[in-house]
Amino acid sequence: MNFKRHGLIAGIALTATLALAACGSDNDEPSSSATGGASGGADTGSSVSCASGTLTAQGSSAQGNAMAEWAKAYQQKCSGAQVNYQATASGAGITAFQGGTADFAGSDSSLKAGDEQTKAAARCGGAPALNLPMVTGPIAVAYNLDGVKDLQLKPETIAKIFAGTIKTWDDAAIKADNPSATLPSTAILAVHRGDSSGTTENFTNYLTATAPSVWTFGKDKVWKAPGGSGEQKSDGVAGAIKKTAGAIGYVEWSFAKTNTLSTAKVFNGAGEYTALTGEAAGKTIAGAKITGTGDDLAMTIDYSTKEAGAYPIVLVTYEIVCSKGNAADKLKLLQGFLGFTSSKDGQAQLDKLGYAPLPETVRAKVESSVKNLA
Repeated sequence: MNFKRHGLIAGIALTATLALAACGSDNDEPSSSATGGASGGADTGSSVSCASGTLTAQGSSAQGNAMAEWAKAYQQKCSGAQVNYQATASGAGITAFQGGTADFAGSDSSLKAGDEQTKAAARCGGAPALNLPMVTGPIAVAYNLDGVKDLQLKPETIAKIFAGTIKTWDDAAIKADNPSATLPSTAILAVHRGDSSGTTENFTNYLTATAPSVWTFGKDKVWKAPGGSGEQKSDGVAGAIKKTAGAIGYVEWSFAKTNTLSTAKVFNGAGEYTALTGEAAGKTIAGAKITGTGDDLAMTIDYSTKEAGAYPIVLVTYEIVCSKGNAADKLKLLQGFLGFTSSKDGQAQLDKLGYAPLPETVRAKVESSVKNLA
């Protein structure tokens, strides 16, 4: 989840397919000396297990930037490999995976018990589908307000803004959070995702957990609160914030960075207003609990974490893939590519892109699960 900011964002906008020309050594066996070649001169470092063929995947736009970088880096290593990822949103990705038109899906939330898991297992020939956390995607509360820097907000204030009960920037609640700021009377435009989105599900999970007396709209992939402006995909939300004075919205950090948006400090369970950094987001993920069993690594995030210095609004984007029943002509490439994304070298590319690498304890488990795919 730095990208060559404008070029790569354009490459994943909406449903653009990330089909990048492959180059490098032609080798279906693990390569022990493949090095270098990520965009911007980044070095992927140690061995990459190469395989030829094509993978087709879609889903989370939150991880779209990461997939663009990873696909390019892997294809530069492995001749004959092509990874096509479409940033169609989490719900669409899960549907495509269940229907067999995607080799794996990207999702900002794990498969739900019941219908989602049942349909995924049927697609896998009766074997369970795995939720493999791959990208830590901090969710920024991004805003466009001239003259106001270092905005800081408590969970209740954020909930009131997105519930539509706070309508102007000089509201008493915002003033209380920012006693030294000069706040204008500018009207607030709260921007949310208009499509089914795992980012929305994670953001509303956060509001439900931290401001239950204010946020009464529950948690869902689909936005339930009235008012505001609904935009398609992460780039749509970021673009609307950037062009609209007085706007505020929730969007993955990578898109906030790409669009040079201001981001608020958020009050955490330790009683601190915390700026969004990779390290601060990683502290929250490190405290998450793995609720899946075996090779399934679904996680539960503690949005009220009391860890000092933790930025609390984070999501983990998963790769959803069959534990068994993968097509024989896809398996080696699936293991090779996801093995690369879950490697230390692959994860090391994320911070520069506006994501946080997985904590090592989680990363090692994901790498092990990938090796067990069949």
